[in-house]
Amino acid sequence: MRSDGRNPIVKIAPSVRSLRTTLMLGIVHLCAGCGLLTSPIIDAKGPIAIAERDLMYDAVAVMLIVIIPVFILAFWFSWHYRASNKKARYDPTWSYSGPLDFVIWSVPVLIVIGLAILSWNNTHRLDPYKPLASSVPPLEVEAVAQDWKWLFIYPEQKIAVVNQLVFPSGTPLSLKITSDTVMNSFFIPTLGSQIFAMAGMETRLHLLADAPGQFVGRNMQYSGAGFADQRFEAIAMSQEDFDAWVAKVGQSSEELDADTYRALAKPTKGHPVTYYSAVEPDLFMKILAKYSRTQAPPDQAAAD
Repeated sequence: MRSDGRNPIVKIAPSVRSLRTTLMLGIVHLCAGCGLLTSPIIDAKGPIAIAERDLMYDAVAVMLIVIIPVFILAFWFSWHYRASNKKARYDPTWSYSGPLDFVIWSVPVLIVIGLAILSWNNTHRLDPYKPLASSVPPLEVEAVAQDWKWLFIYPEQKIAVVNQLVFPSGTPLSLKITSDTVMNSFFIPTLGSQIFAMAGMETRLHLLADAPGQFVGRNMQYSGAGFADQRFEAIAMSQEDFDAWVAKVGQSSEELDADTYRALAKPTKGHPVTYYSAVEPDLFMKILAKYSRTQAPPDQAAAD
């Protein structure tokens, strides 16, 4: 107590119950505002997405080691050192505690070590280039990012589709990904694993859908005016339905030859789903080669 008889601790007006209620309501509103409660990342539909979701849960659980005590102590200090508690110890000369300093530093260090171990192990376990173990052969698809759409080439079926990725559920999906424009980022949140698409480079991604369903895929890397609408349909279906879909695409009158591709590669917004019943051979490799050719020096180019 001070010499004037007043308690130096500021009086906390809200009760502990009111603070707890306010905190919980705040968390609910924050989660609802950011879409976490209905996030496709939480609503995982494949082994990769489930493993990534569980990794997020594990990371949160490790961080709760310090978060929960902080909230408990915040409420306890508010209650224990309230103005009406005349028994609360007042020690204005206190400045240092070795055990307290040890706890303050050791707990964050242990948390960082735990998160590092989780990240290291799961980074290698969830390597996007690592094929998924399955008794079913994977479906090969070549994905090309354009302005502002996605082209999917099925080399074995010899078809191509714009803004629609269809595959059988229960069958691993093996994707080769590149870009014919600026850097893009391929992501189907419900199935997991975001990976970049870069001009002149091929990245790989392996996914699997546990059951039939329709998912939203999109570019997560800002790429210009049409970025907001650069989405595609990802549809997992039964093998019989997939075979029927391939036959349907094969009946299209459109063919993706060199001239058609040059027209398709021009920037467009809100491009509709388009089917191509035939594809120019090695089109994916030719798109890659466009950016890997050695440029001739200016003086040599002028001489030519």
